[in-house]
Amino acid sequence: MKEELLDAVLPEERRLRIAAQLRRDTRVRVEDLAARYSVSGETIRRDLQVLEERGILRRVYGGAVAQETRGWEPGTDDRAIARLDPKRAIAAAAAALVEPGETLVFDAGTTVAETARALPATFSGRALCLTLPTAAELAGREGVEVHLPGGQIRRADLACVGTGTEKFFERFFADRAFLAASGIHPKAGITGANLEEIPIRQAILAQSAETYILADATKLGRVAVGRVCPLSAVTAVVTDAGADPEAIRALEQTGVRVIIAPLGSELD
Repeated sequence: MKEELLDAVLPEERRLRIAAQLRRDTRVRVEDLAARYSVSGETIRRDLQVLEERGILRRVYGGAVAQETRGWEPGTDDRAIARLDPKRAIAAAAAALVEPGETLVFDAGTTVAETARALPATFSGRALCLTLPTAAELAGREGVEVHLPGGQIRRADLACVGTGTEKFFERFFADRAFLAASGIHPKAGITGANLEEIPIRQAILAQSAETYILADATKLGRVAVGRVCPLSAVTAVVTDAGADPEAIRALEQTGVRVIIAPLGSELD
């Protein structure tokens, strides 16, 4: 259910909102956050410590400031930026979950690509990337070991596809995987429109300790042609604050966790 996350939120949800506020304001104060979330200053300081360890922020006297991130430069088309806002909000929330030193899997899809770009500049670890652009984004960072499946490249989005790609992901164990979806439905589960991607996503699911489905509000309640997995097979669905509360409630009633990424205007 879409709760008021300002009241009695889980620690991880509170940290996601703090990370989102930092992306907007670049600075936060312990006193303000403690009042906002009705918790002690010590609780907020622990939250900031966790986010600092993840490379999201740098603690300063009385609060914290945002760490430098990559790949979020504004474009010149304001309308294009507006369309990207929900995806970038989801990406920021997903990137805030990452711990230093983890092995991560990045699926195809624009929201997943934004998540790779939203990783803190200080992140170090291993990235298994399905697409060439995401691999190129992360290969330029020190401390990030990047792997690509190779083989056949799909022209539309430069994604690796085919049985070789599926077998590639069967060789690794990952801490977290970030997957795209064409539809997320309480009964149909996670579905995809591109059938050649389904066995690849299933291989990733089987080898990942935690799997997050990144999907904007338009994907909730939809059913695409190919079934990837039931909702019980994923750790959480990460969506944006524009999602229909009824659609969120229907998903949560199945037992799946739904993380709602706040947009900038929600933090006012």
